[in-house]
Amino acid sequence: RAGPGGPGQLPAGRALPVRSPPGAEEPGMEAEAQELPLGCGGEGGSPAAGRSPEGEGRRDPLQASVSNGGDAESGKELVELKVIWNKNKYDVKFCLDSTGAELKQKIHSLTGLPPAMQKVMFKGLLPEDKTLREIKVTNGAKIMVVGSTINDVLAVNTPKEAAQQEVKAEENKKEPLCRQKQHRKVLDKGKPDDVMPSVKGVQERLPTVPLSGMYNKSGGKVRLTFKLEQDQLWIGTKERTEKLPMGSIKNVVSEPIEGHEDYHMMAFQLGPTEASYYWVYWVPTQYVDAIKDTVLGKWQYF
Repeated sequence: RAGPGGPGQLPAGRALPVRSPPGAEEPGMEAEAQELPLGCGGEGGSPAAGRSPEGEGRRDPLQASVSNGGDAESGKELVELKVIWNKNKYDVKFCLDSTGAELKQKIHSLTGLPPAMQKVMFKGLLPEDKTLREIKVTNGAKIMVVGSTINDVLAVNTPKEAAQQEVKAEENKKEPLCRQKQHRKVLDKGKPDDVMPSVKGVQERLPTVPLSGMYNKSGGKVRLTFKLEQDQLWIGTKERTEKLPMGSIKNVVSEPIEGHEDYHMMAFQLGPTEASYYWVYWVPTQYVDAIKDTVLGKWQYF
């Protein structure tokens, strides 16, 4: 039936024909709603957002992005969190019914730290399968995050390797023992007249007689007797003889004497630190390996 306006016109109050294709605006609005930074159970892009008044529908996504996606979640309870990672603090509004796994995804977007490399703590390790409500997260709660990005890990490893190389270089630059003051005062006395002869470039088994004619760190004469049947090393001086079980000696170190490479200075470590070294000077080079092997338990077969 024709309306008051004339033939072909609809009565007043009836909807006018839509100028653009039907539904053209609604999908666009729904697409905007789905781009919210945070959803709560995947409902961020619900059709309800598309049915909002035009002005409100256009403002919601902007508001959500400013407040970490909280305001667009109509009817959903949000909680304010303080996320702390690597001395950085982030204020985040997050859905109370979201899980720990979803919170890790949010932390990833904030920090760049992959979820698999995150250790998230709230009253202990944060469970991924429970919601924030279930673990009783409240407003203002502090969420501690520990972890390093892949770039951080690579950046740390490279300097560490460089530091190790520097340490080795420093060790190579170390002054030889025989030049150090504490040893120099003994070595400057010269080679003892009654020291046992040396044979350079040859390794020999221990002699059946004591090694004698050597100096200790005070410059006094010392002799070494290896009591294999008792598993002992006897260190004898003019004043006394120390009888040491082989097993009590932690280590044996030696170094050729500069200018007299056919003789060594040698130390027996009697305690946990270098301060316990007992130094012996002018040890014939052919016996050095046999002494180390005997004291440290590596027997030589000839």
